[in-house]
Amino acid sequence: MRGLLTAALAVVLLASTAPALEPPTFSEHVAPILQQRCQTCHRPGEHAPFSLLTYRDVYQRRDDIRDAVQGRAMPPWKPVPGFGDFLGSRRLSETELTTLVRWVAAGAPEGDPAKLPPPVVFPKGWTLGAPDHVLEMAETYTVPARAGDVYRCFVIPTNFPEDRWVTKAEYAPGDRKLVHHILSYIDTTGAAERLDHGEPGLGYTCFGGPGFASAGGLSGWAPGIRPRVLEDGVGMLLPKGANVVLQMHYHNSGPTTRSDRTRMALHFATGPIDKRQRSIPILNRTFTIPPGERRHEVRASWTVPFGRDLHANAISPHMHLLGRAMTVTATYPDGTVRPLIHIDDWDFNWQGAYMFAKPVPLPQNTRIDMVAVFDNSAENPRQPNRPPRPVSWGDGTTDEMAIVFLSVTFDAERIGWKPSR
Repeated sequence: MRGLLTAALAVVLLASTAPALEPPTFSEHVAPILQQRCQTCHRPGEHAPFSLLTYRDVYQRRDDIRDAVQGRAMPPWKPVPGFGDFLGSRRLSETELTTLVRWVAAGAPEGDPAKLPPPVVFPKGWTLGAPDHVLEMAETYTVPARAGDVYRCFVIPTNFPEDRWVTKAEYAPGDRKLVHHILSYIDTTGAAERLDHGEPGLGYTCFGGPGFASAGGLSGWAPGIRPRVLEDGVGMLLPKGANVVLQMHYHNSGPTTRSDRTRMALHFATGPIDKRQRSIPILNRTFTIPPGERRHEVRASWTVPFGRDLHANAISPHMHLLGRAMTVTATYPDGTVRPLIHIDDWDFNWQGAYMFAKPVPLPQNTRIDMVAVFDNSAENPRQPNRPPRPVSWGDGTTDEMAIVFLSVTFDAERIGWKPSR
């Protein structure tokens, strides 16, 4: 008994004399996290509503930062970790999240300013260098005050006399406070122009899709997303005479009007092109979500055709306001299941195209399965219908979609295009 008491006393003494874990400081621990995860958007002139460049900026927002990171609302990154491997992940690691929460709990100490990392120098102008061609909206478009969410498509002619291969695409929103995200589509039929002529003013209303069968696309833009750069030998085809249609999601909840005139920079191939970047949709158009259903599943599958071996380099899930979750997997011919993406907290306002860290092989007879989950209950805070009603596929704001786009190349394709001298 005496030995046990002696040992216990020694433990108590050690615990009382051990140094307390020092709280993190802004200069040494918090600033590097913000530089890597937050400042791309949270700086003057960018999309975010406030800046996080200085200690004073961050100290004033410390409680908001704690709540946002604890709820995984910020930084905005929807794919669940471990279910697909992507470039440019903005998701905080558990260590980073803990550091930010502990810093706020400790009173948000500044620490020694001499330990601050050098400030990040953000590029001005086109980050990919001088482009070969710039597409621009024909006029400035004005969004009324307190308009909320506005989806508008703008038709931009190219008038190239020959096909062009695009290997890099970069967007420059005219008003980054107004533009929420951008998607692009290629129209070779004139359908977009007819839609444009059918509405007064610049462009036409479009929610969910451009309103026509697209012949491809040229990537897109969302806050924090890097410009699209394709691997060597791969290009996005821009057919001669095609129109590029920009689908703009504007959001203006403020008391004043805001205006935008977005530009898009194209870089054309300077070396041989052997493979075309293509988009394959896996979708289900035949569903109806009953009113009151909190977890209604919609499924779709697609199998890689016999004789076709593919590689996927990006994936883009898409649902509307009732969307709750989406899971996409690839089942190989030997039965092995490979996770491609899982989003367990779908938010229409934070959709995106996610680039795989390495192209994913999809050999012939591989089956791609999509499971989309919808919440059509009255308790859904994003429910657009009061009371809930049956909802089916459609382009409208209160319709739904269940679709995932895979960006792929064909392994055996050899286009053999070379730039003219």
